[in-house]
Formats: sequence, C-alpha cells, structure tokens
Amino acid sequence: MSEIATVTVAGPHPPLPRPPLLLVDQLAVSFPAGKRWVQVVRGASLAVRRREIVGLVGESGSGKSLTALAVLRLVPPPGRVAGRVLLDGEDLLALPERELRRVRGARIGMVFQEPMAALDPVYTIGFQIAEAVAAHRTLPRRAALAEAARLLDRVRLAGARRLLGDYPHQLSGGQRQRAMLAMALAAGPDLLLADEPTSALDVTLQAQILDLLGELRAELGLAVLLISHDLAVVAASCDRVVVFYAGQVVEEAPAAALFAAPAHPYTRGLLAALPRLGRPVGRGRLPVLAGQPPEPASRPSGCAFHPRCPEAMAVCALREPELGPPASPTAGAGSGAETAMASEQRAVRCWLHVEPGKRPGASEQIAPSTPDSARSTPGNAGATRSEPGAARSTAGAQGAA
Repeated sequence: MSEIATVTVAGPHPPLPRPPLLLVDQLAVSFPAGKRWVQVVRGASLAVRRREIVGLVGESGSGKSLTALAVLRLVPPPGRVAGRVLLDGEDLLALPERELRRVRGARIGMVFQEPMAALDPVYTIGFQIAEAVAAHRTLPRRAALAEAARLLDRVRLAGARRLLGDYPHQLSGGQRQRAMLAMALAAGPDLLLADEPTSALDVTLQAQILDLLGELRAELGLAVLLISHDLAVVAASCDRVVVFYAGQVVEEAPAAALFAAPAHPYTRGLLAALPRLGRPVGRGRLPVLAGQPPEPASRPSGCAFHPRCPEAMAVCALREPELGPPASPTAGAGSGAETAMASEQRAVRCWLHVEPGKRPGASEQIAPSTPDSARSTPGNAGATRSEPGAARSTAGAQGAA
C-alpha cells in the first residue's frame, strides 16, 4: 500500500501582537507615616491596548486614582513611586521632567475626579481650554479659542461659543465634565485617563458621557482607562475590568466574563450588592460586605481581604497569594462560566484558585507575610529597579493639560 505524502506549505508568519499602548508593571506608591513609609499602591500591574476601554474598579481608598496620578508622575510630594510605566515602550518614570511635559496632554490626557476643583475658578472655560491647546500647538490666541469652541462642540456641549466666556461656577455639573473632557482632548492624545467621569451626574448624563467615550474611541482610536466605583458604568462601557483592593490588583478579566462569573470573593461580593430588577431580596436588604477595607498602615498579614472574606482559609492569613490564572470555575457556575474562567485573559489573586496540593499547609513552617505596619522602606515590594533612586519623588500636580 503506497504511502500518501503530506506536504506542508509554509505561508507567511502571522504578525506579532503589538505591545500594549500603556503597560504598568509592579507599580508601588508610598507615603511617609511618622518614621516609616507605607505603601498605598502595592505592585500593581495592568495594560491598556489601543482602542480599548479598561475599567479600574474598587472601593474608595483602594488606590485607583493614585495609580492614574502615578502614570503621569502627578503623585504629590512627599509621595514616592517605584516600578515601571511604559507608554509605547518608553518608561515615563525614567523621563526628565522637561520630556515628561511633552507626554502630559499630548500623549496622555486626564479627566480629573472633581471638575469644580480641577478647573481654575478665576479664568473662563474658553481661556482654560485655549491655554491647553496653545501648550501643545503653535496657534495664535484667536485660533486657539476657535479650536476650544470646536472641542466643546465635539463633546456635544450645546451653545459652545456662548459658553467660552463663562466661568466654571456658571456651568452645571454635566457641562463642567464635558469642558474637562474637551481640555483633555486638546492635543489629540492616544490615551485618556478618566477618573470617575460620571460620579456626580444623573443617569441620563452618565449615559451621554459613556456614549461619547465610545464615539471618541471609534473615531479617534482613543484608548481609555476608566476609573469608577460604579459597576453599572463599567459594565456598560468597558472591554476589560481590573479590580483593586487594598492597593493591589485582585482580579482582571474581560468585562463580559467578569460579570458572568466573578472569580475573587471580593468581586463576587461587590456584584452581589448590586440591586437588580426582578431579583428577590430577603427582608428588603441587599447583601453587604462585612467590615471595612484596611488602612494602608495596618494591613493584615497574608491576603488583605481575608478578615472580610466569607470563604477564608487558614492559609489566607499566612501568606499573600500571587496573581495568576483561575484554577477552577466559580462554584455554581454553568458551562459558559467554565469557559470564561479557563480563558487565559483572566487573572485572580486568591488561594481558592490555587490547587490544594500547591497551597502552603497548616503544618508547614511558614513565615507570615509582613504587614505594611512593619515596613520601613518605600516601594520594596513594587520596585523593579535595583539601583538607588528607583523610588523617586514625583512631580507635583502641575501642567497636566
């Protein structure tokens, strides 16, 4: 019987995947507390790809906003930042201040959490947006003002030319938010850091702002890091979600997969507390997460969430888990959830997702994780450089236009 030869025809190699636009690697932010330093953000890593909207969620004080400020080196002194923040492969933490000013606004725009505090009360809206335009383009004042009006039109602010002469206190909350967005877009950035852009708005205005972010992504190729405590906002607008707790990333997943089958007990607790139409609620109360997030200076050893976790085990208090892929589907999840949980795009920091044979045993001699209250040096868990000065004082909050 003759053998049939098989010939493999070599075709073109598939293109290598492009690196992410923004890569935050082992970011640590520390502040002095008496005679020691306390890490507020601890070894946080995340990525934002081009044309992607990534949601950063967590309770107040979890380090979300501080992470965004650290990306632009706007952490106020005496705060110190360690790790790497790569924009198209260039480490922003290593740039001289003069070169970093070319990145702020031009490559990365930022919408700050409270527009009334971020906008200068003694200058008109038109002046402030035109100033941001002129900082990155060589335009005469009249042309800069015309561009400011165009930007206000672009963010769908009615009566843009009339509002150029108004002061921040004369605008509504929604108008101020759109003015901040117009200012952030003044130089055509590749990445937008949006810190709680819908927090003070009613649901109608929230939907309009989220629609606008989607349009900007589609038309301008804009990538967005959306910081929010509102899970409904994140579910409606984000491609991927990064969950923060006590200064760390505890879960990361595509948005649809995370909301269908959350892997970390903290994420499950947040989603369980969301009111839903048609869901019966016993005695009229929603589930709540017991306790409060720990203070940065007095975090417990092991997993920071274990004092509040309904599924905590003995190992949770002994050693902090690493961030890695989920090992098994969430209890009670269906086949669709199993597929989502097995996706290589997911990561979770929890001993429940480590095979029992690979967990530290209760009989082992294990040195407990050092709580932050015992630390004396800044950035030692999050620094990626070994040379002195890896934890450097950052520039004050200035020139972010």
